[in-house]
Amino acid sequence: MIKKKYSQFIFVVITSFGMSIIMSLVITYINMGIGSEFLLRWSKASLVSFPIAIIAAMIMVPLAKKIANKITY
Repeated sequence: MIKKKYSQFIFVVITSFGMSIIMSLVITYINMGIGSEFLLRWSKASLVSFPIAIIAAMIMVPLAKKIANKITY
């Protein structure tokens, strides 16, 4: 098992992975439709988007938590 102190990072990685898979799937479909190279292009897009999604989530998750805490009671 992984130590609890890494839970925030694990959360970011899991969320980023799911979001990058779904978003790259939808964007690839919109751009090219389902064709013979769809899976290849989708996998390439996913490989590129996953590290970007991790960086974006590491920036946005703490910021979103702060904003959510300020606007809720």
